[in-house]
Amino acid sequence: MALCTKLTPLWPRQRARASLWFAWLWEHEGVNLWIGAVALGLAFAASALGIFITFRVLAFPDLTVDGSFPLGASVSAILLTWGWDAWTSLLVAAFAGAAAGAVTALLNSKLKINGLLSGILVSIGLWTVNLRVMEDKANLPLLTVDNVLTPVRPYIADSNLRAVAVFGVVAVLLVLLLYWLLHTDLGLAVRATGENEKMVRAQGIDADAMRLIGLAVANGLVAFSGGLVAQFQGFADVGMGLGMIVAGLAAVIIGETLVRPRSVGTTLVAVVIGSVAYRAVIAAALSLGLRTTDMRLVTSLIVIVALAVPRLRTLVMPRALTFPTGPANPPSPMVRR
Repeated sequence: MALCTKLTPLWPRQRARASLWFAWLWEHEGVNLWIGAVALGLAFAASALGIFITFRVLAFPDLTVDGSFPLGASVSAILLTWGWDAWTSLLVAAFAGAAAGAVTALLNSKLKINGLLSGILVSIGLWTVNLRVMEDKANLPLLTVDNVLTPVRPYIADSNLRAVAVFGVVAVLLVLLLYWLLHTDLGLAVRATGENEKMVRAQGIDADAMRLIGLAVANGLVAFSGGLVAQFQGFADVGMGLGMIVAGLAAVIIGETLVRPRSVGTTLVAVVIGSVAYRAVIAAALSLGLRTTDMRLVTSLIVIVALAVPRLRTLVMPRALTFPTGPANPPSPMVRR
């Protein structure tokens, strides 16, 4: 008992030392930088999922996302300044992005404009729309308004940890929602349209309508992500969608390279992991002393490396060792359940 009595006062002192050590680690070892990168990756996960739908599910080269991302940010930002609820503003932003995607699909199907050109035209037009939405302001600050992280502030003090918790839940819900949607009759028709459009038309399915639905869902997710990022960063900018298509493709490719998914569910999870991994690589580049102006080059190098890894793997390892039991041309995960 005497020994216990002597040791008991040491515990508060040890806890204090541990707290000081963690505080020092937080400030000097860049832990906050990495947690912020994870939070940003989760915020961009919705846009990566949207780009995954256009390029992997629909096989449609949609460049509308460069305009629908800032569209979601601008719509959410202006509604927040008008006193709207943060989550309601995100839903309205998603509907605005879905409308932009639908316009791209209509230009392609009704006016027979090339799909790539349709996305470029809509993206260019959205530049003016975004400026009008933000009342002719190129940048709209959100530092004095409540956002989706505000209700969690009493429970989690650090802003980055708050964002990881909230955006993580949002990412999980979006993955579950998309998994359910892609396994419905409508989702199967959308997936089949991307795999074999002639077969879909032969079955009496309106491929143009399926493409419209897919592009609307994809750009709605991208706009939703734009609203999340604007609320997290505290501002909406008319140029924040520049290069979004490359960043989204990088997230998709990195996720597929890391996870090597074989089903729809694992593919969706891989996209989210790829989004976080991509932002982690960007954070690592910044921590090494690279400037923010170098990030475009870093992004392009990331995409090149991610695309080259499967090819390099087949060159280094014999094909028999790479796929010992699988078929020579394994089917796409989009045609599997």
